[in-house]
Order: sequence, then C-alpha cells, then structure tokens
Amino acid sequence: MVRNLIRRLRFGRPVVIVSGLPRSGTSMAMKMLQAGGMTLVKDDVREADEDNPKGYFEDERVKDLAEMVDKSWLRNARGHVVKVVSSLLQYLPPDNLYKVVFMRRNSREVLASQAKMLERRGESNDTDDQDMLAMYENHLEKVEFQLRFRGYFETLYVNYTDVLADPEGQAARINEFLGGELDERKMVEAVDPNLYRNRYEGETASG
Repeated sequence: MVRNLIRRLRFGRPVVIVSGLPRSGTSMAMKMLQAGGMTLVKDDVREADEDNPKGYFEDERVKDLAEMVDKSWLRNARGHVVKVVSSLLQYLPPDNLYKVVFMRRNSREVLASQAKMLERRGESNDTDDQDMLAMYENHLEKVEFQLRFRGYFETLYVNYTDVLADPEGQAARINEFLGGELDERKMVEAVDPNLYRNRYEGETASG
C-alpha cells in the first residue's frame, strides 16, 4: 500500500512484533525468528521453566507500555523482533511501522494451558471457563479491529496448530511476510511438536 510505503520511507525498517494471547505459541514464533536469523529484543529476566522450557524471549519494558511515557527505545528495535502480548498492542507508539506476526490458538487450549500454569504456581482463576472464553473472543475482536485500521500495523495471522502440522509451509509464509531473507530450514528445526500440550479435540474454535 502507498500509505505503508510512505511510512517505511519516513520511519525506516519496521519493528517486527510477535503477539497473541498468552499461551498461544508466541514463544515458539520468537524461537523460529531467532533461528531464522533475526535479532530478538529480550532481557531474559523471565527464565525458562516447565511451562516454557525453551524460554519466554521477553523484554520487561514491554510490560510497562501502558504507563510508559518515553517509548523511544522501540526505535532501536527497528529491524528486530519484540514480543508484545495482545492486550498491550494498543500502547505501541505510532512513530514506527510494525509488522505483526499474530499467533492464533484454539481458545480452549489457551484456557487449559493457562490453568495448568497457574496450578503449578499455586495460583487460581475464579472466573468461570465460559466467561473466560467469551472474554477471549471479545478481546480478540477488538485487537483485530485495531490491527486492521491503524495504519502503522501490517499483520500476518499464524495458527499455532498449522505451524506444528506444516512447519515448512508456515515458515515460508512468515519469511515472505518479513521480506524473504530468513533461513526457513532453521526456522523449521526450531519447531518442537513435543511441546504441543493441552490439545483440544472438539469443534474448531477461534483463538
């Protein structure tokens, strides 16, 4: 689009964002991009654990985006990859162009994965499952609206299960979206199907 071309000329290389609901495969996508040759913006404060044995690939500054006044550090992330949970996308400053790899996963699998993570931490979620699923769907609708109509976003939606079923095909899609310079073979090697836990075998649901 002409609008995005103008933004590229003005702001330079886009910041690559990996996003989605928590437990939707964002860490897997980060690992794929790193393996493919991209530089990740991460501080490793949150260490790998049983829930994410390969690591979280996060930068603690992202958690403060909603309250942060000076977000100029994101300019230094142009051409690099930042993991931003879906609820914080709205706080990204409009003085960059963002190419968003947005991970989708069945909402029931997300719910089950989060429940197990909370259980391991000795925490609990008192919200009814159906209410949580409705909250996910409502949230995703709002996020997708923002991604569609805010001119500084370009978005590729990637299904978690599609990556596991066809890593070659999905690596090719991601590589094309990001300019075609990544090592697809290494991206594929970074996909570990053994980490696909909390499968939902019922009807397909969005998420």
